[in-house]
Amino acid sequence: MLIRTGIPTPEQIEKVMPSKERLTQGPVAVIECFQSIPCNPCATSCPTGAILPFDNINDLPKFDENKCTGCGICVSSCPGLAIFIVDETYSESEALVRIPYEYLPVPEAGSVVDATDRAGQIVCKGKVVKIFTSKTQDKTTVLSIAVPKEYSMTVRGIKIPKKTETDDICICRCEEISLEELREVIKQGYTDFNEIKRKLRVGMGPCQGRTCRPLILREIAMVTGRPMEDIDLTTFRPPTKPIKISVIAGDGNEE
Repeated sequence: MLIRTGIPTPEQIEKVMPSKERLTQGPVAVIECFQSIPCNPCATSCPTGAILPFDNINDLPKFDENKCTGCGICVSSCPGLAIFIVDETYSESEALVRIPYEYLPVPEAGSVVDATDRAGQIVCKGKVVKIFTSKTQDKTTVLSIAVPKEYSMTVRGIKIPKKTETDDICICRCEEISLEELREVIKQGYTDFNEIKRKLRVGMGPCQGRTCRPLILREIAMVTGRPMEDIDLTTFRPPTKPIKISVIAGDGNEE
């Protein structure tokens, strides 16, 4: 199954799982390496000797869970992306899973992502708690993902949710404000046109709100239930066009 699909069998996974007792003591590595290939960076990088030295470079890793501190150095060192850190003591309801990640863009800390299993199927939502990127170019970025504790031994990857249809809709071209940004500030309680103007700078560009003003009024009306004509407007001026200082100062060119 592993050779055909890249997914280990339940029996293979069971052999490398830390003991239940060790999981109650803090973060610990889970080494899901099942093929004999010439590779030993995990053993050479482990500072505590938890991954034992190889007698033969083709050996499978031998792991002493009691020596492991969960430092995560082996995660970024493993070229096969086969090592993970699981911390089931992170909180009462969540576990922290550290996973190798080699895609772009790298999600931001605090963002919510789709957590996936070994087959790439979404199993739950996860929150990016921390991002570690080594200064050495050949090291892999490691993401710390908080997930429901029952998925600590299932989550082995993430997918960044696709943008919604509103993410790319531009409300204010002058200030490059999207519909998503506008709806977010309205959700925060900014339902006055002047408040939104000061928060997002909408209507402060060269067109002075000629395009965005009715769109913003419509969004406010949808949330508050007030008619658009009853919503107070901000001060605006005729459309303007930026000109060079040299034109104002005069450069001697009458033309």
